[in-house]
Amino acid sequence: MPEYEFLRRNAEGFYRNARQLFEGGEYNLAAFNLEQAMQLMLKYILASRLGDFPRTHSLRRLFREVGTLCPGLWEFYESNASVVGNVESAYIASRYYPVEFQEVEVREMLSAYEKFSGVLRGCLRDRDP
Repeated sequence: MPEYEFLRRNAEGFYRNARQLFEGGEYNLAAFNLEQAMQLMLKYILASRLGDFPRTHSLRRLFREVGTLCPGLWEFYESNASVVGNVESAYIASRYYPVEFQEVEVREMLSAYEKFSGVLRGCLRDRDP
């Protein structure tokens, strides 16, 4: 649905920012931007298929909900639950707590996001007309 394209565009922008921040050694902010990218892409799938999305920041909840529409995304979550949990924690931790994400952690998050994007593209291609 075109009215939800802003979610996809914003997610893509957050992902680009995450890559740039990672390259600049800003690991906390890179992790935060990855969380935002993943959250908005999950909301985009829900909104484009259902016409709305839950007002939550919980990636776990969003994966559960989108899993009914795209089982591949649920399988991705189950295979990557620990790194998704790390990404989810970036939403709060990088803003309010003295947590320092390490380069290796954010590299793992970026790798997981790239896999997530591949599964997501498949879900979008398989979307009913």
